[in-house]
Amino acid sequence: MRGGERAMSGDGKKLLSVERERMILDLLGSGSTLVQEISTEIGVSLATVRRDLISLEKRGKVRRVHGGAVRTGAPDTEPLFTEKLSRNRDVKSKIAEAALSLIEDDDVIYLDGGSTILELAKLLGARQGLTIVTNSIMTVVELFETEHKLILVGGEFRKLSRTVVGPMTADTIDKLHIDKAFIGTIGFSFEEGISTTDSSEAFTKERVMRRSGKVVLLVDASKMGVPSFARSGSLEDIDIIVTDADSKSAPPLTSAEFAATGIEVMNA
Repeated sequence: MRGGERAMSGDGKKLLSVERERMILDLLGSGSTLVQEISTEIGVSLATVRRDLISLEKRGKVRRVHGGAVRTGAPDTEPLFTEKLSRNRDVKSKIAEAALSLIEDDDVIYLDGGSTILELAKLLGARQGLTIVTNSIMTVVELFETEHKLILVGGEFRKLSRTVVGPMTADTIDKLHIDKAFIGTIGFSFEEGISTTDSSEAFTKERVMRRSGKVVLLVDASKMGVPSFARSGSLEDIDIIVTDADSKSAPPLTSAEFAATGIEVMNA
């Protein structure tokens, strides 16, 4: 994983961007809060708070005012998992087939939640000796009769996505080294990176990417340029994007600015 600089709290503990943003939104509540108060409470610099507030404002979650911010808006909606399965199914299958080429026998891989990742799980019979770490109940159901070694991350069950998420997942994730993490997403934009509708799910995605040698984002063109509620990773966290997007459906993927990030783009 190509790491970026992360803020430090007052006691030296590293804070992920999604953790800081969740704390900021909690502090704002339904009213307003000063930047200085946020900085003191979270234990990060004023500059870090301002950057996070700018990010939150771009996604419509806060409105910056003189010396502080006001919370606005509500979390974006997310379709039921059964609805996701029927959307863009052919495209998701092609993305999964392209992603399979990145997996070798005996790899240690992570499979995130999401319907595109589930399509990839269905193809893993073509590989041998994999160790598969996942937070997806659907992936476990798909693979429990295979010869691959399965490790299910423990934590809070999220019914909408049928995944296990939240701070308790760190107990398992932090003890592992993953060769390649295959990550799904609700939203993706050049400015904001990866985002989802749930802050606990975002926490787990970021935690996994920190423990992975290579991060592969699987995203279809319908999600390009559409940021969601909780940021779950930046461009610096991504090594490869597998997508069906072309220059017409997703211009950022062909821009010189995007190419300069060093991310490899595979068009399915």
